[in-house]
Amino acid sequence: MNKIERITARTCPVDHLLFGTDQLDRGIAWIEDKTGVRPAVGGSHPGIGTCNALLSLGGRQYLEIIAPDPDQESYQFHIDLRIRSVPRLVTWAALATDIDWLADQAQKTGFQTLGPRAGSRRRPDGAILKWRTLGVVNSFGSEEVEPVPFFIEWSPDSPHPSQDSPFGCRLESLEIHHPRALEVAKLFAALDLGAQVATASEARIVATLHTPQGRLQLG
Repeated sequence: MNKIERITARTCPVDHLLFGTDQLDRGIAWIEDKTGVRPAVGGSHPGIGTCNALLSLGGRQYLEIIAPDPDQESYQFHIDLRIRSVPRLVTWAALATDIDWLADQAQKTGFQTLGPRAGSRRRPDGAILKWRTLGVVNSFGSEEVEPVPFFIEWSPDSPHPSQDSPFGCRLESLEIHHPRALEVAKLFAALDLGAQVATASEARIVATLHTPQGRLQLG
C-alpha cells in the first residue's frame, strides 16, 4: 500500500462545517430563520478568541457557527470574523482517527503540516471537550475563506458534538469553488477529501443542507 493509499485508509470527510459571523447571536438567528432549527450555544475556545453554537447535520457531522468571543481580549483565529457581518461558510474540518500517524504520512508524501495542536472548549454545563487538529499548508485560501480543511481527532472521552446538538438537518453535499480548481482537486484527491471542486472567480465553500424548511444552500 503506498503512502497516499494509507492516508486514505485513516481519513474521511466531513466532520463539521464552520459558518462564520461577527456576532454569535446574529449567526444563530440566521440559521434558525433559514432551517427552522435553533442552534445551541456550545461555548468558547480559550486562547483563540472565538465562541460557537452548534447544529447536528446527522451521523457524525455538524454545523458550527463561530464568532468572536466578546469575553476574550485576544483574537487568534486565522480568519478575521470580526468584519464578517454577513454570515458565510469560512472553512471545514475532516475527521482523522490517528492524527499523529496522518501528520507523519502527509509529511512523507510531501505536504507541509501545522500541528497536531491540542484544542478544547468548555460547554455551558461545565464539561470540557478536547481534540487535536492538523493543518495542511497551502496557498488556496483568502482572507475570508479557507477551502482546504483542517483535520480533527476527538479525544476518546469527549462526546461528538453531532450527538447532543439540535437535530433536524443533514448535509447533502459539499462543493468547493476556486479559480485554481484543478490544483485544489489534486490536493483533495491526494488526501481523499470527497468534496467536489468547481472553477469559479473566487474561493467559496458551498454546502447543501436538507432542513425542515426544505433544501438550503450555504455559501
